Amino acid sequence: MTVVRLIPAGDGFDLMAGDALLLRHRVASPALFVGTGTADVDAYRGNYVLSDRLDARIPLTHSTIDSTPAGAVIWLAASAGTPPLLRIAVDDAGLALAALDPALNRFWLRCVAEPGERLWGGGEQLSYFDMAGRRFPLWTSEPGVGRDKSTQMTFQCDRDGRSGGDYWNTNYPQPTYVSSRRYALHLDTTAYSCFDFRDPTFHELEAWEVPARIELFAADRFAAIVGQLSTRFGRQPRLPAWSYEGAILGLKQGVESFARMEAMIAAGAVVSGLWCEDWVGLRVTSFGKRLFWDWKANETRYPHLREWIAALADRGIRFLGYVNPYLAIDGSLYAEARAAGYLALRQDADEPYVVDFGEFDCGVVDFTNPAAADWFADRVIGREMLDYGLSGWMADFGEYLPTDVRLHDGTDGMLAHNAWPTIWAEVNARAIASRDRTGDALFFMRAGFTGVGAHCPLLWAGDQCVDFSRHDGIGTVIRAALSSGMMGNAYHHSDLGGYTSLYGNVRTPELLMRWSELCAFTPVMRSHEGNRPDDNLQLDGDPTVLSHFAAMTRVHAALAPYVATLCDEAAKTGLPVQRPLMLDWQDDPDCWGIETQYGYGRDMIVAPVIEPDRDRWTAYLPAGATWIHLWPGTQHDGGRTVEVAAPIGQPPVFWRAGSPHAALFTAIGHMA
Repeated sequence: MTVVRLIPAGDGFDLMAGDALLLRHRVASPALFVGTGTADVDAYRGNYVLSDRLDARIPLTHSTIDSTPAGAVIWLAASAGTPPLLRIAVDDAGLALAALDPALNRFWLRCVAEPGERLWGGGEQLSYFDMAGRRFPLWTSEPGVGRDKSTQMTFQCDRDGRSGGDYWNTNYPQPTYVSSRRYALHLDTTAYSCFDFRDPTFHELEAWEVPARIELFAADRFAAIVGQLSTRFGRQPRLPAWSYEGAILGLKQGVESFARMEAMIAAGAVVSGLWCEDWVGLRVTSFGKRLFWDWKANETRYPHLREWIAALADRGIRFLGYVNPYLAIDGSLYAEARAAGYLALRQDADEPYVVDFGEFDCGVVDFTNPAAADWFADRVIGREMLDYGLSGWMADFGEYLPTDVRLHDGTDGMLAHNAWPTIWAEVNARAIASRDRTGDALFFMRAGFTGVGAHCPLLWAGDQCVDFSRHDGIGTVIRAALSSGMMGNAYHHSDLGGYTSLYGNVRTPELLMRWSELCAFTPVMRSHEGNRPDDNLQLDGDPTVLSHFAAMTRVHAALAPYVATLCDEAAKTGLPVQRPLMLDWQDDPDCWGIETQYGYGRDMIVAPVIEPDRDRWTAYLPAGATWIHLWPGTQHDGGRTVEVAAPIGQPPVFWRAGSPHAALFTAIGHMA
């Protein structure tokens, strides 16, 4: 399908993406710029401050167009009569770029903007689903704690750990956006990039290299564009059925975790997995309880773990653990990797690069070395995890690669940093495939970049604060699911109850119950004890909270047949399970700006309560259908906002009248 059309125009050219005017390039108002600069990177425990010592920004005012059998070629120069600096080959699906001066390492593109245009994507964005009017640097990092410079939490974290973050910080950036003008644009680069949508007349896209390609996609329906992106970047492997047939309990209390699980099951919880991230042992730091990063079972903390795992499997309950691509220097695997030459090195010496992770140091496994990647996939994930009996794990910390490492294949750290999450995902997927467990074993990641979905079966929204705060609380996981879904990622979930507890910020019963309600209507319902479990209320620490959680697990389990159909649909079309309303209801423009509720497939609308002290809540119901409130069964016409009672235990959820799943939804409504 032809997406791109080049139209010569006077002293320049226009470029169309589908029916949308994308570029308007003229001598007096060029759309392309190149330049040179030197990056300054200030990194501290996964938090980055990047700045550019810019030497030149050159507007490419003059263009010459040649026709070739393969398509048009544009030559761009700084002025008439000077040698061209950039060559662009135009094909049906985009632009292939080549810098004609090897010193050029900066690139800017100005795309036409229109009033009222909405822009979605950017990877996984936590604060804003619609990116219009804001600037988004795209660099994988810790997302920050608080993420709002006006709050005391962010101030304290910036002051004490340089970790407060801002609205644009994300574990999973991606230089791709979808426009409400019915096209999508992707920069094919792993360099730092930035999408600046603040000017009302143009969108400025920046990259710290000349991208290999600018890829363009267009269709009349937003759902079709998402399907194209899913095909381009890779469809996520299908979720295993066990992962959505019950809750996955996150407990990290050693062998006591099993007794706690049994008590939660006795309280009525439907459990399909037990996730003990402390299966490798603990390391206590000032931040809280961390793990011992030597990826082997700690049978002192978990005696007879193999037998426990086998006994759980007999009951249909899977055991999950934790791994990341770093090795603690006081662990046995670090010594093994170092002896084999599998670690990334310092620039100034043939010694392993050591990273401070907060009161302990680690080496970096160098996945650009094929032997090191194979070793980690087989020796660590294969033998120590899958062969041991694990059916899943959190694959953490893909966003920490230092930019000044020396890598085996010679890749510059500034280009490897963003690529690392996808490389890390591929190592995990390869390990699972080597044991013939694809579609059965499950890992989940917070870090991502272009192409991560081809390998990672499940995203999670990272480390939220244990509260209702606007930029780092429960509501951010909805925006995260919506934005990552627009990139073609089908499966998303969050830490039930949040993770980060600092400066006296602790969970309330209300927060835990509202988060349980949200997670019941996501494909995977997984709890987490947080970074400071002893300071925070846990699901089994209050009878009312536990009873409510158990009820929500029953709802989640009852939805499994419906979720299975959504997984089938995702495999065929690339549509996310939790989806922006406009993917199914594009003809209702009021759906386009909704970012605190989602379609759970086409037949269900979920509007979680994400503010404290609320017993009523509003939801927008798309036009073109009649909607039935799940709990009381009352009908509402679509095309309007409704206010409904939202007591604890009955979150605002609506299903479409006439749905083939009506009997299932009706039965679930009676469960309350």
